[in-house]
Amino acid sequence: MNRKVRAAQYGCGKMSVYLMRYLLEKGAEIVAAFDVNPAVIGKDIGDIIGGDKVGVIVSDAKDAGRILKELKPDVCVVATMSTMADIKDAFTICAESGVNAISTCEEALYPWNSSPDITKELDALAKKNGCTLAGSGYPDMYWGVLIDTLAGSMHKITGIKGSSSYNVEDYGIALAKGHGAGLTIDEFTKEIGNYNDLSSDEIKKLVESGSYIPSYMWNQNGWLCSKMGLTPISQTQICVPTTHSEDLHSETLGMTIKAGDATGMSAIVTTKTAEGITLVTECIGKVYAPNEFDKNEWTFYGEPETTNICNRPATVELTCANLVNRIPALINSAPGYISTDKMPNNRYLVRPLNEYVIG
Repeated sequence: MNRKVRAAQYGCGKMSVYLMRYLLEKGAEIVAAFDVNPAVIGKDIGDIIGGDKVGVIVSDAKDAGRILKELKPDVCVVATMSTMADIKDAFTICAESGVNAISTCEEALYPWNSSPDITKELDALAKKNGCTLAGSGYPDMYWGVLIDTLAGSMHKITGIKGSSSYNVEDYGIALAKGHGAGLTIDEFTKEIGNYNDLSSDEIKKLVESGSYIPSYMWNQNGWLCSKMGLTPISQTQICVPTTHSEDLHSETLGMTIKAGDATGMSAIVTTKTAEGITLVTECIGKVYAPNEFDKNEWTFYGEPETTNICNRPATVELTCANLVNRIPALINSAPGYISTDKMPNNRYLVRPLNEYVIG
C-alpha cells in the first residue's frame, strides 16, 4: 500500500493509550475515535495518549456507523470489553460499514467454540461487505503462536500444560468480579464453582448457548487445536478460588479482601484430542499479594520434555503491540471472521504498517 494505513479507535480507555500511540508510531493515520463515556467524548486523542494534540476528536459511539461509512478507514481497533456478546454491536457496525476490525476482546481470539452463533452471523456479514474481523492480543502470542512454534521443536508430544497469571487490579471492576475476587469461599462455590462437575457435553451446551461464560483458556485451547491440527473430542473446565493468608486491599473493588476469602480464581481447561495429546491450561486471575507478578509457564510432555517460563511480561503493552502488528495480516486476509490461527505467525514490523499491506 503506497499510503498510510487509516485507522479508527473504538473504545478510548486504558488500552487505547497504548493502541493509539503504537498505531501512530507504526506509521498509521488515526482518522476517528469513539467512546460511550461523556468524560472522554470531545477530547483530542492526543490528550488521551498524553502527547501533542492530533486533531482527531473522540466522537460518541452512537455515531460510529455513520462516521465509519463516511471515512472508510482501513481498520477499526475495538478495545472495549471481554466477550463476543459485549462487542457484537461494535463488530456489527464495522462489518456493515465494510471496515476491517480487530479487537482486544479475549473471547474474540477464537470464538468459534464459545459463541458460534454470534461468530457465524458476523462472519456472514463481513463476507457480504468485503471486510475481515478478528481478535488479537497477549494470548495470541504468549498462549498461542509461541506455543505452536515451540511445539515445532518437539519429536513427540503427549501433553501440553500451560499456566498464566495476571493481576485483576489491572483490568477493571467487571473482570475482578468475574473472577470472584472478594467473595467468601462459600459464595465462590455457589456463584462460580457450581459448574465444576459438568460433563464435556453439558458444559459445551451451556457455553454455546451463552448461559455460561468460560475462562479465556477455553478459547485458547480451541485456537491451539486449530493451529496445530488437533481434533478436540472433549473439553471441560473447573474454577477454584485463590486465597491469601493475610488481608489484601483491592483498589479496583474498593474493599479489603479478608484472609482466606477469594482473591480471584484459577480456571483450568482440559481438552482431550483424537490424536492423543491432552491440553491442560490454566489462567489465574487474582488480586496480587506483595511480591507476586505476572507469569507465563508452559510445559510440553513427550520427547524431550520442555518448559518455557516468561516472568513479568508487560501484559497490557504486549496486548496492544501484538494487535497493532497483526493489522497488515488482517487487511490482507479474505473477508469473514478470520481468527488469527488462520493467519501467518505474527512478526516484528521494522517498516510502517502500510508497507506490509498487499495492494
